[in-house]
Amino acid sequence: MKKINSIFQLLTALFFGIGLVYFLTYEKMWSSIPMTSEVVSWLLAGLVIYLITWGTSWGYTSSLNSRIKKVELEKKDLKAMVFDLERGMKADQIVKKPEVSQDDVEPSSIKPRENFK
Repeated sequence: MKKINSIFQLLTALFFGIGLVYFLTYEKMWSSIPMTSEVVSWLLAGLVIYLITWGTSWGYTSSLNSRIKKVELEKKDLKAMVFDLERGMKADQIVKKPEVSQDDVEPSSIKPRENFK
């Protein structure tokens, strides 16, 4: 699509450039003034080419904008999924934290240290 847009922009510039040179040299080549209908037909053809160029560039930008919106929505969904997964892992760690009871601890043969003053 980008290539088509570039081709139409180049075609529009080329058309108006050729038209400018043609009408500036018309009097010298044919020694008369160009007819009004000829000038109007050139301008109408240029307008049609310009509108086609404008339409292709508008279509190209709108397709890029829709692609950007889709990627942003996908990014938000992935962020939400990661957040949910992280939150779920933290909740599982809190719930599944093994609690050590006094019955499971084996008595040690070493006596605890006493602080003397």
